[in-house]
Amino acid sequence: MIYLDHAATSYPKPAGVGERMKYYVDQVGANAGRASYASAREAGRTVLRLRQRLCGLFAFPHLDHVILTAGATAGLNLILKGLLQPGDHCIVSAMEHNAVMRPLVQLERRGITFDRAPCDWTGRLRLEALSAQFRPNTKLVVLAHASNVCGVLQDALAVGALCRARGVPFVLDAAQSAGHVPIDAQALNLSALVVPGHKGLLGPQGIGAALIVPELAVRLDPLTAGGTGSASDSEELPPCFPDRLEPGTPNLPGIYGWEAALAYIEERGVADLMAHEQALTARFLAGLPRDGLRLAGPAGTEGRVGVFSLDFTGQDNAEAAFWLEQERGILTRCGLHCAPSAHKTLGTFPQGSVRLSLGFTNTEQDVDAALEALEDCIKGG
Repeated sequence: MIYLDHAATSYPKPAGVGERMKYYVDQVGANAGRASYASAREAGRTVLRLRQRLCGLFAFPHLDHVILTAGATAGLNLILKGLLQPGDHCIVSAMEHNAVMRPLVQLERRGITFDRAPCDWTGRLRLEALSAQFRPNTKLVVLAHASNVCGVLQDALAVGALCRARGVPFVLDAAQSAGHVPIDAQALNLSALVVPGHKGLLGPQGIGAALIVPELAVRLDPLTAGGTGSASDSEELPPCFPDRLEPGTPNLPGIYGWEAALAYIEERGVADLMAHEQALTARFLAGLPRDGLRLAGPAGTEGRVGVFSLDFTGQDNAEAAFWLEQERGILTRCGLHCAPSAHKTLGTFPQGSVRLSLGFTNTEQDVDAALEALEDCIKGG
């Protein structure tokens, strides 16, 4: 088996991730922030270490505003639905995932409007078009940092500067870039950075984080209300963070596993992980067959991550993906990848594409085997 679906979820995880999750379940078991006995204190310390590691990884200075979520989708919903009110306007790119678009379509029915900033045929944002879309009632800009369809990496620094000049909060969806490229939340002028734990950050599924600056966090109407272990004398949500946006029992097995994964990333370094992926990306693009398929998105190595969308011109994409798995053990993802707007931009709607995505465990041998399999698939096996 050659796993080339890291854009869906990283696999395998670094050594120690599963062990730490099992350790919590078997030997700790207590909730965090709900009691003062030893195992509860240990759980609380692990939660704190996770927040500290996230702050360090993303140069985010507000430890108590690292909001742990059930994933990137939950974090994006928390911000979009917690902030936008009837009459407000939001700007997104034409490359967004449905984790952004579906909440916005729901909100549109309640009087919120949004514009999609156009992108070129490779998926790259047209900054001048985005700049022209700001209105007096624009309250938010949300941008997918890297495309889950074709890997294009957007110029978040330039978007952050546009938002800063206009005083509009800027939210970066880093589902496909966190752990793959360095991200400095302050340098990019981010009001919020939303990440999942299970992709490039190498943790388990079912956990993520929204790193939200205090100025934005205080404006959010919490989507969920409940117990926090703090201010228990009141039936109102407490005003303090992160409690206000984190009611209920946290995913402690996920927290233990993700904290271990981030420790691995700290030790290895994002720069090293990026260099590894860039080398494999260059190898893949250089060897990609020129006939029988079309590469959607950037053709070169600059301004992209290791996510590739292939549209087979002489056969059905789903049949090609099935052949790659059955005949060569190469695991890909075929379809529209929860991003129909991106596929429309790239010219791969409605047929979708076969997506191959690289991760930290892939090797040159994996890339070469995939290229050979693609060549044989095009030739009919």
